[in-house]
Amino acid sequence: MTISRPVLCAVVLLFSSLISLSFTSPAQVQIPKGDVYLGLSRTGAGTFYSNVGELKGWEGTMHIELHKPFIGIEGDLSHYGLGADSSVTRTTAFIFGPRITLGALGLKVFAHAMVGGEHSANSGGSTAISSTPLAYALDGGLDGPIAPFFARRVDGDYIHAAGNSGGTPARFGTGLVFRF
Repeated sequence: MTISRPVLCAVVLLFSSLISLSFTSPAQVQIPKGDVYLGLSRTGAGTFYSNVGELKGWEGTMHIELHKPFIGIEGDLSHYGLGADSSVTRTTAFIFGPRITLGALGLKVFAHAMVGGEHSANSGGSTAISSTPLAYALDGGLDGPIAPFFARRVDGDYIHAAGNSGGTPARFGTGLVFRF
């Protein structure tokens, strides 16, 4: 039985590739770097709807570095209206976009521009609200180290939902960051 030249070349190439991969150390495997944030957040009066006061809630983000040293992508999910009665609007924002991060000596300063949507609803009160308009945010913040892999974040946003022409389009937050 004879083996054709192309088949032999393919077998040799496959075999040599498997051997070379077996010598790859775990340190050479590229694991993406980034961070995960969870914190408390507060919006300005009328941020999402006119005649709705300041809202308290939570915010969570995940950031993945795409290109060294400072370009990445981030997704943000937040929810407001916690601890209020049914007449107060509950708002969930879901936005994502690019992030630029600069860091030195453990401190990291970042800025990003994100776009997505927000959903607001209430089940009581004089004016019923239920909609999901486009939302966007321009944000900046600072992460300061507190322990290995952990930092504290303070950030502020200009956040706006389409269709809202009044109010204070601001969001402020602080919380814990896990860096990986």
